[in-house]
Amino acid sequence: MASSSDTTKPTPARKTRRVAFKPVNSTRPAEAIQAQIRKLLASHKLKTGDRLPTERELAEQFAVSRNTVRQAIRSLADGGLLEVKKGATGGAFIRGGGGDAVRAGMIDLYSLGTIQPAHLTETRLLIGVEVVRLACERGSEEELLELEANVAQAEVAAKAGDAPLRTSINLEFYRILARMTQNPLLEIVTDAVMAITSQFVEDFLRTSNITVMPFRRELLKVLRQRDAQAATDLMREHLLRLQKIYLAEVAVRNRK
Repeated sequence: MASSSDTTKPTPARKTRRVAFKPVNSTRPAEAIQAQIRKLLASHKLKTGDRLPTERELAEQFAVSRNTVRQAIRSLADGGLLEVKKGATGGAFIRGGGGDAVRAGMIDLYSLGTIQPAHLTETRLLIGVEVVRLACERGSEEELLELEANVAQAEVAAKAGDAPLRTSINLEFYRILARMTQNPLLEIVTDAVMAITSQFVEDFLRTSNITVMPFRRELLKVLRQRDAQAATDLMREHLLRLQKIYLAEVAVRNRK
C-alpha cells in the first residue's frame, strides 16, 4: 500500500490562460495592448499566476509585430503587473501581491524632490498611528514574536556598530506592523514610505539607538496587552519626536 507521501501530487503550475485578445488599431499599439490586458485583469478573466500566450501568439492576436508586443510586456513588467521568466517553462506571468511599482514610483518622486522630507514625516505620522492601532487589534501571536525577534536583531546590530543593518532592521519593524493590520493596501503604502525613509536617513541622518530601542520595548509591552490606545499614543509621540529631529537636520543642511 502506498504511503501518503507517495500519493501526494505537487500543485500543478498554472497553465497559459486562453483569453481572446482583439487586433489593435491605434497609433500607439503598445499602449492599446496594455489597455486590453489591464481590462482582462479588472474583469478577473486574467488572474494571479496566469501565463500569457507566447510573444508570437500575442503578435498574431493583436495583429502587431513581436517587437510591439515585447514593448507592451516590458512596460507592464516595469509597472509591476507582469513577471517575465526565462527558460522552457518561462513566459510573462500575472504578478500577485507586492507593491514594487508603488515603491519605485514613490522613490522616484522623492529623488525628483516632489516628495519633500516634510511630506515624508507627516505621512509616516498619519499612517504609523493607524497601522499600530490595527496591528494591536489584529496581530497574531506569531507576528508579535516576529516583532520581538526584530527588536533583538536590532540590538545585536547596534552593539556590533553596524548602523546600516540596524537601520534596515528598524525599518522592517514598521513593515511587520503593517502586515499585522491584514490590510494589503496599508502594507504596500507602508513599504513605500519605509523605502523613502531608508533613502532619507542615508542622505541626512540616522537616529540614535538610545532614542529608538526604549520606544520599541515599551511598544511591544502594550501590544502584548492589546492596549490600542497606549500603542497609538506611544507611536504618535515617537514619530513626532523623529519628525522634529529630521526636519531640524534638513533645516540645518538647507542653510549651508
